[in-house]
Amino acid sequence: MDKKLLEILACPLCKSSLIYDKAKQELICKADRIAFPIRDDIPVMLEDEARELSNGEIDALSK
Repeated sequence: MDKKLLEILACPLCKSSLIYDKAKQELICKADRIAFPIRDDIPVMLEDEARELSNGEIDALSK
């Protein structure tokens, strides 16, 4: 994921900044507790494509 692109991307729902999860190829919005997939190096920033994060995943982000 290009760092410059990550700096300008925001959650389409709440406009919060996103966290890049390289291992899962996702962009995470902690505020909305959802993760947007990255497919073929392209972030899919659609609410219908996002998945909800579990409590464990949210806790792991806080560490």
